[in-house]
Amino acid sequence: MYQQTLYSIVDDHIRPNTLKRLNRLKSFKYGYNKEYDLVVISKNGTVGAIYDIQGFRIGLPIISKAYKRSNVKAEQYWEKFEYPKALSKIKSVFDWNNYPDNFKEQWYNYIENEFKAREEGFSFYNNGTPTYVTGSHYMYLQWTKIDVGAAEFRESNRLFYIFWEACKADSRCYGICYLKNRRSGFSFMASSETVSQATISSDARFGILSKTGADAKKMFTDKVVPISTNYPFFFKPVQDGMDRPKTELAYRVPASKLTRRKIELNEQLKDIEGLDTTIDWKNTGDNSYDGEKLKLLVHDESGKWERPDNILNNWRVTKTTLRLGSRIVGKCMMGSTSNALDKGGENFKRLYENSNVTKRNRNGQTSSGLYSLFIPMEWNYEGFIDKYGVPIFDTPEKPVISIDKSEVDIGVIDYWQNEVDGLKTDQDALNEFYRQFPRTMQHAFRDETKQSLFNLTKIYEQIDYNEDIKHSSLVTQGNFQWMGGVRDTKVMFVPNNKGRFFVSWVPDNKMQNRMILKNGAKYPGNEHCGAFGCDSYDISGTVDGRGSKGSLHGLTKFSMEDVPPNMFFLEYVARPDNAETFFEDVLMALVFYGMPILAENNKPRLLYYLKRRGYRGYSINRPDKNYNKLSVTEREIGGVPNSSEDMKQAHAAAIESYIDSYIGFNNDAYGDMYFLRTLNDWSKFNLNNRTKFDASISSGLAIMACNKNKYAPSAKRVFKPMSLGIKKYNNDGFTSKIIQK
Repeated sequence: MYQQTLYSIVDDHIRPNTLKRLNRLKSFKYGYNKEYDLVVISKNGTVGAIYDIQGFRIGLPIISKAYKRSNVKAEQYWEKFEYPKALSKIKSVFDWNNYPDNFKEQWYNYIENEFKAREEGFSFYNNGTPTYVTGSHYMYLQWTKIDVGAAEFRESNRLFYIFWEACKADSRCYGICYLKNRRSGFSFMASSETVSQATISSDARFGILSKTGADAKKMFTDKVVPISTNYPFFFKPVQDGMDRPKTELAYRVPASKLTRRKIELNEQLKDIEGLDTTIDWKNTGDNSYDGEKLKLLVHDESGKWERPDNILNNWRVTKTTLRLGSRIVGKCMMGSTSNALDKGGENFKRLYENSNVTKRNRNGQTSSGLYSLFIPMEWNYEGFIDKYGVPIFDTPEKPVISIDKSEVDIGVIDYWQNEVDGLKTDQDALNEFYRQFPRTMQHAFRDETKQSLFNLTKIYEQIDYNEDIKHSSLVTQGNFQWMGGVRDTKVMFVPNNKGRFFVSWVPDNKMQNRMILKNGAKYPGNEHCGAFGCDSYDISGTVDGRGSKGSLHGLTKFSMEDVPPNMFFLEYVARPDNAETFFEDVLMALVFYGMPILAENNKPRLLYYLKRRGYRGYSINRPDKNYNKLSVTEREIGGVPNSSEDMKQAHAAAIESYIDSYIGFNNDAYGDMYFLRTLNDWSKFNLNNRTKFDASISSGLAIMACNKNKYAPSAKRVFKPMSLGIKKYNNDGFTSKIIQK
């Protein structure tokens, strides 16, 4: 059974008595609540359920009343309300003003309730459960015309809109960066939001960008304009210019919120102040909308900007259009699938990763200012949504009727897997399918195989295998500790879900902490079983607070011990605040496993640390030189330089050889490399820019350490004449004579 959920409900985030009191007083304000670290999207002063969506905590309103389509639970679902025929004949507020007051009076409550739902949201019973949708979502469901007619209710879209409403409410946020699957409905939802906001905003600008200017224009003409045209008269301002404009939609006079007071006073249209609001689109470019002030910027297909256009450069420019000084006055709705990394995907990936809500600066903002959201394809795949808006994840025992009235006899998970299985002989086609319909973020950012230095087909085979077998159960997270806290005794491994180490194998007790003492010096006791590779760092902190991470990998080799051969058993990629913490982490791992380490000596503090602590014997000398050819420093601390071109090539060749032999499907079995960070690092490795690939550096050094004999210098063969003691004679004449040299 499929177990994944897109959100969790946070209980007791606010003490129950406190929550009850604040709700009674209706004291919750729309926006970010610093006291409770919560974004409130409720507009009635209450907070009911608190959702955690990918680390973002959102307070929803209390549902006091919910609409029931039926009293029968099974018949409770979303259904668009019929627009009254009497009102559908009215095309503008001009027509409305010509109707008698008694006619207007009978429709007052209807119109007022529609404005209320637009502002505060709407609740309805869905399969027996009171379900809240935001005002923006209600406008999409009830009043937005899409290519297939009325929009479907999907649980995935409900959560998208809740997340989006929180982005709008949060004064620290510039908007959303949505990683989606193909045909998820984002373009229509973004178009709906554009029209919904524009028709109630004064003196505002709304902009649209896409992967090309033609795509932005198409979104404007085929989605935005028809949505606006089909709005009911009471939501639709008077429009300037053509009915179907090609470049700009301008609202000059607003639709007035029709109240009893306005009806009784017979307020005239001429007394209403104009909106002066426009919606337009721009050609794709780094400087699109530069110098303008926007209330909403829609970024469609932002993961498909190809050279020379760059989504990162554009965002740096357009971000300024959404703020006045430090105050954020506009929002961005960005959504896309991803292209291959060298076709715009890499920049979008960076933007997405820089939008993680759990990683904020001191101003409370993410690096990009946006908030990232990923919804897996199984939540949004057309043809597999039931009438309650919930995906048909698992294959049903008997066919289920979908929301489009068709019979579904296979679950979306099985259907997706069948598609994947059919493409496994064509890795690039498979990767394209993953990008279009991703179940994980790793799927979404799959690259083309021809772009990788290493065998990307094998790397992705291994990644897919790991995901299929729930690799997390084979990897334990934790830290190493000295027993009793006493250094230089014995080390133990302590599982911890926030630990810095990821481990897939530990030796049995008799092999743990195995050490050899020679003339008072310490040497690893399990050198014949494996070795470590390390990419270290020397400086505890950096100016920008980033810097490369310290990386450590452990690899076994074939031995007569009870050790799995040629298996990466440990991964460490982290940057503790103090460099000495990293050094001690490395030292404890070496002692626990009893294995030596090959580290780069251009950042020598780690190696000096090992020497000072008495563990010089654990540091491997560079394997490509004889001991008498080593420099003074190399003899003192060991290690290998990273400046040698020969060593760089040897390092890359070592990884390449290991991948070809032990990663992916080989000899009727899959490899046992379970560390996804390292696999993904290999997939992107660039020989000409090695510095940002910490995991590749350390893993490659581990491979070299386990095969150091391959890199040993061979002695030059010197040929010398050899005397066998045999004399040569001159036999001319009657007597033989010895030939003198």
